[in-house]
Amino acid sequence: MQLLDGKFVAEKLKLEIAEEAASVLAVSGRKPHLVAILVGHDGGSETYVASKMKNCEKVGFKSSLVRYEETVTEAELLNKIDEINQDPGVDGLIVQLPLPKHIDPEKVTEKIDYRKDVDGFHPVNLGRMMRNLPCFIPATPYGILLMLEEYKIETAGKHCVVVGRSNIVGSPMSILLARNAYPGNCTVTLTHSRTANLSEMVRSADIIVAAIGRKNFITADMVKDGAVIIDVGINREVSESTRSGYKLYGDVDFDHVAPKASWITPVPGGVGLMTIVGLLRNTLASAKKEIYK
Repeated sequence: MQLLDGKFVAEKLKLEIAEEAASVLAVSGRKPHLVAILVGHDGGSETYVASKMKNCEKVGFKSSLVRYEETVTEAELLNKIDEINQDPGVDGLIVQLPLPKHIDPEKVTEKIDYRKDVDGFHPVNLGRMMRNLPCFIPATPYGILLMLEEYKIETAGKHCVVVGRSNIVGSPMSILLARNAYPGNCTVTLTHSRTANLSEMVRSADIIVAAIGRKNFITADMVKDGAVIIDVGINREVSESTRSGYKLYGDVDFDHVAPKASWITPVPGGVGLMTIVGLLRNTLASAKKEIYK
């Protein structure tokens, strides 16, 4: 078993991003600029946004955080998004999910200008991704592709089983790995919690992408020897044994699955760190007008 070390790859790629960001500043006189909108005080969201802001600074980006209380109206939030859309000094805009129940996340996603949608969730970007056209790829799948590429994991002709069908990870991941590209050219099976014979299907996989959001869902008896395991899960549980007061678990039972895997991502230290790299790469591409002129 060998680790797909997200920390190592992320740090390497962030150095490259920092060099390119410095070139953007030298040529244009401005830094790539990412704006994040955070509604409410969800602990996980606070942590994720703080990490994104910190990493922007690390690679020489400008970052701005717009905060609202949970009582903000949908109309007020949409108006703010429209204002940021029209600001030529902003390259990327993300709205941290989840949102309060009175705000429709689909309306919010569609309101973001697809040319600044560095999370890659807008229907225009998802549609262009489906057709293998230049676009902003959803940040987590993008990070996974970058990791597979860095470790030169063979994907062509492999059977990949994606567990979880979310629009953020599972569905786009299945499309990307089936594309005529590298990483890609997999035969992909997209599964979910209601898939019949799920264990049997997962057991047939050369590559498993676990993104179902359930602690230790993928167990050793579901994995064949030599499989490549990508664990997207970040499941937080209260813990008295850690300084933070909680512990993170993946969707894969790491301790029992790892001995059977050829490669596996740890949690933490795997896909989560690569998600931020995907976001930074998209923001840089936006600043350089590489996708949309």
